[in-house]
Amino acid sequence: MPEEHTKITESVKRGIVGSIKGTGEIVNAVVDTVSGTLVNTIRETGAVGTALTTTVSDILRGAIQGTRQVGGDVGDAAKGGMVGVLRGTRDVGVEATETISTSARAVVKGTSEVGGDVGSAAKRAVEGAITGAKELGLNAEAAASAAASGAIRGAGEISSTAVEEVRNAVTGVISGVKVVVKEPFSKDAGKKGEQRRAS
Repeated sequence: MPEEHTKITESVKRGIVGSIKGTGEIVNAVVDTVSGTLVNTIRETGAVGTALTTTVSDILRGAIQGTRQVGGDVGDAAKGGMVGVLRGTRDVGVEATETISTSARAVVKGTSEVGGDVGSAAKRAVEGAITGAKELGLNAEAAASAAASGAIRGAGEISSTAVEEVRNAVTGVISGVKVVVKEPFSKDAGKKGEQRRAS
């Protein structure tokens, strides 16, 4: 990982550890740290497109690592991370919906890296997308669908078992919103979907 990405991840991780130790509260600590870091990074670097995607991934990875380091619930970090990204993008005028799928993908991959429950983290990421969307006046169903799709895409980069866990966790009604998952997400996920329909 290039040095600038490591710096962002480590900075967020330290911020999360300090905030959680100070307050004992995870979701709000993650929301504030993620949104603040995202706003500052975008203003400093002008990150858009691929650079923005990478920045969001680095920030969320740091949030999950920091939460895990203090023994906190990674699911809470997943939810707070999604809300934080949505608030941060709003504050700098970036199209929020573009970052939802990327954020959920990063949450699932980051959770896997620290040995967390990817299914639980994916579901909490969808909850966070719904909460953030409602807060910003966005379509909650579209946000939930984007988050679920991103989470499954992230799981597809881990293993077929992770895809199954995440798909099961994000399918159905979450926080009162029907989540519609669009397929296929990876070669393996697509094949499984075809096999399931054929059987």
